Amino acid sequence: MKRSSSSITVDRAFDEVITQCGERRFPEETWISDEIVRVYTELHRIGVAHSIETWMEGKLVGGLYGIALGGAFFGESMFSRVPNASKFALVTLVGRLIERGYRLLDSQIINDHVRQFGAIEIPRDRYLGLLAEALSLPVSFYA
Repeated sequence: MKRSSSSITVDRAFDEVITQCGERRFPEETWISDEIVRVYTELHRIGVAHSIETWMEGKLVGGLYGIALGGAFFGESMFSRVPNASKFALVTLVGRLIERGYRLLDSQIINDHVRQFGAIEIPRDRYLGLLAEALSLPVSFYA
């Protein structure tokens, strides 16, 4: 049995990731409009928006993107074209954030997909305290 080659990259294919996230089976259901793509692409250009990409045999098969501010990362969307591809991207993101001293990963939506990785709902008052603390941290997505 031939083993397939796979890899994970960071910020290598932001445009492709956000485009894939916006291409749902039912396009009328996606919230990722042309304006969102334009704005997030500009945020990526200035170093605020980031993507994690999952590749298999040189083809983009999964990924996620979001915004990094201080020690907080706000996950915006993810996609997967093969089973578990977005999970690999999420695990990579979490490891990167821990390594660099981030304190908050906001997935925005709690579902079974993120819950399996330990995501929990936080009451608003506690969230705002954690957010204020995280935003004050001098961390870098790349350092």
